[in-house]
Amino acid sequence: MADLKLEAMLVSQAENRRYVSGFTGSTGALLLTATKALFITDFRYYEQVSRQCPDFSLLKQTKTFKVAFQQAARLARAKSIAIESRDVSVGLFQDMQDALAGAKVSLMPVSDVVEPLRLIKDEAEIAAIARAAQITDAALAAALPSFHAGMTETQAAWEIEKRMRDMGAQGVGFELIVASGPNSALPHARPSARLLRESEPIVIDIGARVDGYTADLTRTICLGKQTAKFRKIYGIVLEAQLAALSAIKAGMTDKAADALARDVIATAGYGPKFGHSLGHGVGLAVHEGPRLSPFAAEPKPLQPGMVVTVEPGIYLPEWGGVRIEDLVVVTESGLRILSAAPK
Repeated sequence: MADLKLEAMLVSQAENRRYVSGFTGSTGALLLTATKALFITDFRYYEQVSRQCPDFSLLKQTKTFKVAFQQAARLARAKSIAIESRDVSVGLFQDMQDALAGAKVSLMPVSDVVEPLRLIKDEAEIAAIARAAQITDAALAAALPSFHAGMTETQAAWEIEKRMRDMGAQGVGFELIVASGPNSALPHARPSARLLRESEPIVIDIGARVDGYTADLTRTICLGKQTAKFRKIYGIVLEAQLAALSAIKAGMTDKAADALARDVIATAGYGPKFGHSLGHGVGLAVHEGPRLSPFAAEPKPLQPGMVVTVEPGIYLPEWGGVRIEDLVVVTESGLRILSAAPK
């Protein structure tokens, strides 16, 4: 905040709030200055804040957030309060403006203040992500024998999710994806009532959550006999992924990392069918920085301690798709691969 010349800042985005304070609840905001750390929340979380955030002063929201924010602003004694522009809604912004009316305090929209601090994971964070990855691998291995033609995508997803919870996950890091046949050509399809069929691609994108941190794994399978087309597309995607996994290391730019896999797919003639980035950061959120993207305006070097996915894919409408995704930790010498599911 000092480097950015921010006198005070309201942290409201859920993962940023947890990262800064340790709070695991769903409602609350932090107001930070050089000398004060205030936590605004309602009755449901008073005791939780006292347990999880001992370094913060609890400011009880007994009426509306507008009233509590007005009190917090007075305690902060700041002339300007930075707010997270990508999180604050128009309605909340208006409430805060109303609360400050006549107080000669301005609101300053900012972005990417806390997020850069989350890019590099410490040992405890990596341990939580690794444990989530282990549970994810094990749940998939335990669930796959139950998959059969005639079960729905939703039923297949539940077979995985219930095993994650039985194995110690707090829950899932995101809505699990089981997408079969033409549905697998949708990179972020949702499980549906469609029945699994033999000889079709089935994309399984899953992640358990441990201590607030999530894993992210994708495998593409086929029930019964594989078609020649499935083997061809799968082989190209696997070659692309292995090329990236073998070469990415700290110091390489995010854009160069993406190109390692993208060039393999383009050379095979399927470049336009790989329309998303090669990977993204994973932590408290399943999608966070950095991005391994061909669209980066300013390529940035990967740094040791970043946890990212490596997930090339090919998507063919009306037939289906293939995606293979591993979760990795960037190191000086290469990648530490956290995913162990067969591929």
